[in-house]
Amino acid sequence: MSSVEVATRDVVAELRKLGVAEVDDTTLARALYSTDASLYRVIPQVVVRPRSVEEVLATVEACRLTGTPLTSRGAGTSIAGNAVGTGVVIDFTRHLNRVHDIDVEARTARVDPGTVHAVLQKAASPFGLRFGPDPSTHTRCTVGGMIGNNACGSRALAYGRTADNVVGLDVVTMAGEQLSVTAGGRTESPTLDRLDEVVQGGLGVIRTEFGRFGRQVSGYSLEHLLPERGFDVATFLAGTEGTLATMTSATVRLVEDPPHRQILVLGYASMADAADDVPALLPFGPTACEGLDSRIVDVFRMHKGSVPELPRGQGWLFVEISGDDPGLVADTVQRASAASSAIASRVVTDVREQAVLWRIREEGAGLATRTLPGKALSGWEDAAVPPDKLGTYLREFESLLRDRGLDGVPYGHFGDGCIHIRIDFPLDAPGGKEVFRSFMFDAASLVASHGGSFSGEHGDGRARSELLHLMYSAEAIDLFAQVKAVLDPDDLLNPGVLVRPRPVDADLRGPESSLDRLDGRLGLRLLHDDGDFGKAVHRCTGVGKCIADNAGSNGVMCPSFQATRNEKDSTRGRARVLQEMIDGRLVTGGFRAAEVHEALDLCLSCKGCASDCPTGTDMATYKSEVLHQSYKGRLRPRSHYILGRLPFWARVTSPIAWLANLGLRTPGVRSLARWAAGVDQRRSLPTFARGSLSRWARRRTPVADAPRGRVLLWADSFTDFFSTEGGKAAVRVLEGAGYRVELLARSACCGLTWITTGQLDKARSIVGNAVAQLHPYVMEGVPVVGLEPSCLAVLRSDAVELLDDPRAVDVARGVFTLSELLQRTEGWRAPDLTGTTLVVQPHCHQASVLGFEADLAIMQSTGATIQRLSGCCGLAGNFGVEKGHYEVSVAVAEQQLLPAVRNAGDSAIVVADGFSCRTQLDDLASIDALHLAQLLDP
Repeated sequence: MSSVEVATRDVVAELRKLGVAEVDDTTLARALYSTDASLYRVIPQVVVRPRSVEEVLATVEACRLTGTPLTSRGAGTSIAGNAVGTGVVIDFTRHLNRVHDIDVEARTARVDPGTVHAVLQKAASPFGLRFGPDPSTHTRCTVGGMIGNNACGSRALAYGRTADNVVGLDVVTMAGEQLSVTAGGRTESPTLDRLDEVVQGGLGVIRTEFGRFGRQVSGYSLEHLLPERGFDVATFLAGTEGTLATMTSATVRLVEDPPHRQILVLGYASMADAADDVPALLPFGPTACEGLDSRIVDVFRMHKGSVPELPRGQGWLFVEISGDDPGLVADTVQRASAASSAIASRVVTDVREQAVLWRIREEGAGLATRTLPGKALSGWEDAAVPPDKLGTYLREFESLLRDRGLDGVPYGHFGDGCIHIRIDFPLDAPGGKEVFRSFMFDAASLVASHGGSFSGEHGDGRARSELLHLMYSAEAIDLFAQVKAVLDPDDLLNPGVLVRPRPVDADLRGPESSLDRLDGRLGLRLLHDDGDFGKAVHRCTGVGKCIADNAGSNGVMCPSFQATRNEKDSTRGRARVLQEMIDGRLVTGGFRAAEVHEALDLCLSCKGCASDCPTGTDMATYKSEVLHQSYKGRLRPRSHYILGRLPFWARVTSPIAWLANLGLRTPGVRSLARWAAGVDQRRSLPTFARGSLSRWARRRTPVADAPRGRVLLWADSFTDFFSTEGGKAAVRVLEGAGYRVELLARSACCGLTWITTGQLDKARSIVGNAVAQLHPYVMEGVPVVGLEPSCLAVLRSDAVELLDDPRAVDVARGVFTLSELLQRTEGWRAPDLTGTTLVVQPHCHQASVLGFEADLAIMQSTGATIQRLSGCCGLAGNFGVEKGHYEVSVAVAEQQLLPAVRNAGDSAIVVADGFSCRTQLDDLASIDALHLAQLLDP
């Protein structure tokens, strides 16, 4: 047994002895928490998810007794490597995540460390209040993490840093001393008395080197401990990155939320020109003044959709003016515009457009990774200089990048002088780490020369702590060490950060590429990642959008995490395990590793991450590849042979569908069939159509008058053999729109079920056949319409990944949803459904691959009242019926779908194009949902 294994055994035993319930030292847990959103990889010994303050205290005690390092973790979105550690990682988000009290009169809130920022905002909003700071990760970052890093966000101009909004903290030191400290108050404590002695010995250094400008976040903010500031320990602890004490509760200040906002968008020839204009705009009191490079907007437009009109320029400032008086807000915007030197401008007043602009800005960290030919990385991430020096600094910084052969995409809090940037560091290239280290030191020297701070809001972590001596004097660095010695003398709290720092190039993640490390040919081409599975799974940089609540956002990602709140069930968690599989040091066994399959087990293959994740992580694709590699030439699970080949069984069963249905209604036969197919016994089995759609169509007399010409209705396997009514309705709707509807003479399955179960060789053959049959129609200009979203999504995306055939590209461009074709059919009118309420469940692949805008526009044109749901139905093809998935499938449905249909009136119509969605609704709620074609069928 190694020394690490012995140390792990000892701390695990002590934790359990002291009554800590969730103590996890499995390889899977250690892989999940091996990194955050930074470049650093540090494997913990143990992960603890405390259920109470008592368990937090017990965890601290266990670490003290065993000499084990302790790292506090919020959402795990740290970009500087503050949330990884070698010992115990304590995850507050699972249980300690409540808002305990909102005092409206005092305008304060008392929260757990793991309380998500958005949850606090939701609790405060009914009172017209909000927590001021709002980082771009506000949908998932925690208040405890914000305090740890002294986070700021876009609106710090108006509301200050997190430190400025801390009212009180309950913390415990590594010695076990519990302290309740308040801003402006003095807590009696021998420990704090010793801290005061350190401050008294360094008053001159503190007064001259600290608190020089608003975004000076690097190091310990000792200015708050000055006697003239009341020895404010609560405010001081914000930004200490978990190196001095462990938080158990926080009381924070709330502010009024102004009701009126306008965004002045100013265009500039360069980002440096935009930076030059900041000092002229600050006197107008903006709530926010954000800079955005045009390349980030280009990526959003390419991958996410439409962008509100922006003034011409290569970069923009988003200047938000807020207030109680709409007239005064509008007047201030006009005066600010006149004072600027922008080459063009636009005022955005529409709240929907404002929301899109803020979404682009908030997703900047993820979008920026996709803007350069090489992967753009964090590392030198959030340096800040006084705003009046920002333009000069940015030009010199861009010159430094060019001199080192690097490129970067700047954006961020220009009004505060804080620049975020992602840089194409060549970490995997020979000498790449040396390039990284050299650049970090040169960039630090440049910032220091402008009187700036290496961190403006993310903390120093492993990325910048070694650089602090370039910013502070030796005397200041010694004060940091003295403070650490008072509060954490054994250096157990987040060691390697701020004091006695790890080198900036230590603990960097291993190489991303897997081209020379994985055996065998891939089943998928992975075109966007150069055929490199390692590069693909490293798309995930840990920004963590997958762990945010997606209710009301029209998002899908990540349905299993929404149901379980377990890190292994998030897109990020799965990516971490796959990255560790590629690395091979912790997760061994390659594609067949047990940790890999456990992490992927509850992935619904919804493809929500492919669209919702700013970095374009596509876990459904990776899961298919893992299953393909794992079972190649081996016995597969039973469900793969039945559910994974369902279209084949449906086709051969079609002539005797009545007999098959009779058998499946017979109790003994039904149970046996479920067992054979790997189906949970609580699930119903689908009923085969008595006659296929294709057979029905062949027996019909086509319409004589078809002024709009031919259209091919592609009968996917589900529409052809199970849910034919939607197909029949589509024929009638298209004929009514003036088309002559044709169907293929032979069945053309897309291979979807083979793809999701990783039977990729067979899937390639099946989809190749479909492409061969559809291609002549596409080349003749005949529109090809598909009705089942998941099958149409295969032709739009998966077919190109499976087939090295230019015909697949043509077909991907030539297939349409029913609504896409109807929307471009001049003169067609939807039926009038005024007074009708539609509860609409988009299929995941509509939301993530096909797009849902055309469907929504068609439904809106009916005059109906529409309630569009977010998230997944929970069935997701094979997933929800397979044994072992029932509880999670139902839990996913309970997130949004089932409550919505329960609360809908009796007259409401539920619309769901997906066969899986309709099956789930029928199975769990006895609701007969309609396909859009049925809704439009007169």
